[in-house]
Amino acid sequence: MDFDDLIHEAEAPPNRRGKHDGDYERHFREGAVMVAYAMHLLRTASSNEVSIHPDGIHGQQFDFREWLGRRGFSLISSLGRTAYGGNYSDGTGNKITVNPTPGLGDVVAKAGEGTISAECKGGIINSRHPGQLSRLDRGLCETIGRLLASPSPGRQVAVVPYTECTARLAKRLAPRCAMAGIEIALVKSRGEIIDIRAQ
Repeated sequence: MDFDDLIHEAEAPPNRRGKHDGDYERHFREGAVMVAYAMHLLRTASSNEVSIHPDGIHGQQFDFREWLGRRGFSLISSLGRTAYGGNYSDGTGNKITVNPTPGLGDVVAKAGEGTISAECKGGIINSRHPGQLSRLDRGLCETIGRLLASPSPGRQVAVVPYTECTARLAKRLAPRCAMAGIEIALVKSRGEIIDIRAQ
């Protein structure tokens, strides 16, 4: 994967100025994490259909329809009352459904091995601000907690942005998560997926 439009750069608010690497904060929004993982599943999970289930905030922060359009996906039919909800196809047999209904798993695919269900979180990936680093940690823990609280339909994956912070925590959590049947995947800023395995 090599996407150059997953990250939203923005000026830091006054309380976080100077507490990030580079000129701007680099926001890896949850919607962007969802589409990056959906594209990964289309490429690797022997499935040509993936569903994404954003809530209203995700749709306000990330333009699903425009992003998918840049990848060759056209809106075939609408779903719900949002401008982005619907069934998309890229003309080669790949289909993505964007169903703005929370509680169904953020990204879901039916593959040869059964259903894959992923919970996703975003975050600021270049911050040194203690509150933002804590949010990244909490995001990973929250995705794992949501998966633990849901019936397992098959493979369950906790998906968050890759940072040094999330990588360290993921490696510590991976053995216990594996015992519960939960995988951890980290998404780099251009969409590359790193699977964290129990050592």
